[in-house]
Amino acid sequence: MSVPSLRIAVAARRIDPLAPHPPGVYVDHLVRVVRGLPLAGDATPRPIVRTGHFTLRRRGRRVELGHSLRPEQLDNDLAGLLAEELFAPGWLCGSDIFERVFTGVVRSCVDGALPAWATFYDNTLARVRESWQLPAPARHSSIAGFAPVYRRTLDLVAPGTVLDMGSCFGFLPLLLAERPGHTVTATDLVRGTMSLLGSVARARGLPLETLACDAARVPLPDRSVDTVTVIHVLEHLDPRHGDAVVREALRLARKQVVVAVPYEDEPTAAYGHVRCFDDDRLAALGRRTGHRFSVTSHHGGWLVLDPH
Repeated sequence: MSVPSLRIAVAARRIDPLAPHPPGVYVDHLVRVVRGLPLAGDATPRPIVRTGHFTLRRRGRRVELGHSLRPEQLDNDLAGLLAEELFAPGWLCGSDIFERVFTGVVRSCVDGALPAWATFYDNTLARVRESWQLPAPARHSSIAGFAPVYRRTLDLVAPGTVLDMGSCFGFLPLLLAERPGHTVTATDLVRGTMSLLGSVARARGLPLETLACDAARVPLPDRSVDTVTVIHVLEHLDPRHGDAVVREALRLARKQVVVAVPYEDEPTAAYGHVRCFDDDRLAALGRRTGHRFSVTSHHGGWLVLDPH
């Protein structure tokens, strides 16, 4: 997915999103995040910066961050907020720190691991649905940006078994699993994220399984599912790896493969993009598979492949 929080970095594999932490606090060897401003009444060291939502300090190698976010504000637009107030101005940098701070804000905002993440998921999915009904907000919102992509995917995927590749937080698999007649498997390289998604799905009583694996090497038999979805994944992969993912999707699908990519003039490095697509590039990808395909545009490009 095409925002910093949605493509969890390789370094973030070391983060356990469900690990125990004291109420209102997240702590690891690089980051300490606390609920409330200023940081637990500590006057030293002096803040590096105070923003609309955060107070930032450093203590040795550790980043210390206080925040004023309330549970009702906790959703996936947190990624944009962190980027706007702390990372774009250069106060913080690096994907590892980003993911640890992101996790820290979620975990410190609501006490308890599963209640914190459940709040994050509930708010995000509610705002996705709101975006389907309301005009796009004036400010940038990753949730509003992805809502039409999710809507289009739901329209294209018929009831049956679905495997979603590169699921990350798994908002799309959860939306699919909520629909009658869908049984969903979410996959991602990051084991901790799949463990989190599995816990959230079980708490919601949804027919969703998770699998930690490379999308180019999914440990399932040929033609295991009706539909494979590859939604905003290929722009993060070099052409060879991306083609391998599409071949794997075709191996696994009985009925269709649905691929979606953003259209950009230049890869957005801040989002982890390494290449761009347009209609011609997407059609060339379809031709390389040797299968029947169609290409359409709707908030980016869509390639639908027939695996037969």
